[in-house]
Amino acid sequence: MPPDIATVDRQELVARAALDALWRRGTAFLGCEVAILGGAMSWVSERHLVSAISNAGGFGVIACGSMMPDQLAAEIAATQARTDRPFGVNLITMHPALDDLIRVCLAHRVGHIVLAGGIPPGAAVRAVKDSGAKLIAFAPALVLAKRLVRSGADALVIEGSEAGGHIGPVSLTVLAQEILPHLRDVPVFVAGGLGRGEAILSYLEMGASGAQLGTRFAAATESIAHPRFKQAFYRAAARDALPSTQLDERFPVIPVRGLVNQGTRRFLEHQAETLRRFQSGELAKDAAQLEIEHFWAGALRRAVIEGDVETGSVMAGQSVGLVLREQPVAEIIAEVVGQAVASLLARVYPPQPSAPTT
Repeated sequence: MPPDIATVDRQELVARAALDALWRRGTAFLGCEVAILGGAMSWVSERHLVSAISNAGGFGVIACGSMMPDQLAAEIAATQARTDRPFGVNLITMHPALDDLIRVCLAHRVGHIVLAGGIPPGAAVRAVKDSGAKLIAFAPALVLAKRLVRSGADALVIEGSEAGGHIGPVSLTVLAQEILPHLRDVPVFVAGGLGRGEAILSYLEMGASGAQLGTRFAAATESIAHPRFKQAFYRAAARDALPSTQLDERFPVIPVRGLVNQGTRRFLEHQAETLRRFQSGELAKDAAQLEIEHFWAGALRRAVIEGDVETGSVMAGQSVGLVLREQPVAEIIAEVVGQAVASLLARVYPPQPSAPTT
């Protein structure tokens, strides 16, 4: 006989309690109900999406990107007007106004500051720590993870190359094996290619304290991304999200994962033409490097805000193949949590074989 409704409810409560225990360190650190962070995506992770993630029980993160201090102050205030729950701010360490941006965060009582894009400067770390705010940093390897913790990081994100946007060379599968068993000092959140609860559960059981999702949230109902940008996600498969290609090692290209389009094909042609001009003596090396770097200037905004998904930069992770339709943020989080709970249920209470019929 199948279990009665009361039994099923009790079993689900047990599974949910088990999930809560697995990411309790993460929820306690972030101050939210589920240890799911929103990835900081320029032009996308702004007041609407960030507040929606926090209001749904997760942890939204504003992407400061190239904002100047007054712009960031306005964005933080607008987000605080939409949610009374915790959220963070992601700052790029190379930003020329980094110190001022940190002061803006602290003045607005932002409790968690993410320093990304390089080793956080000592002065920035001290400013965050002295204020009592929590510092989150990105670690691409175990040796750097340990160094970041020693320097004051309160939590780490390890992001695999499956992620969208700017990426490192190592997959999350490998990073997790390298870092999670050996680093217990601070909470560690996993990121890159994550779209389902079962996958998140597997990393929690390895020692992660939570997970960061970007691509699924980028196409959410509350995302301000252009409808054509979102539709490109719904049509795409994992193999369509590829890193940018470098033609010549003399002219480095920062790897960025996005959907292949006319822009990515033209970028290869642009590199080849720039290389030809350099070899002919028409361009000096520095000028040629700038020619390559400037190709994508404004391309992300064109894609996200203007909907130019043909020549713009449609940054997306390999989990884009799991984005099938537009969903509200709360539905995405509930779905991911439900998948993790169902996986735990199946293990603790495996289905019983049906009695033979006569």
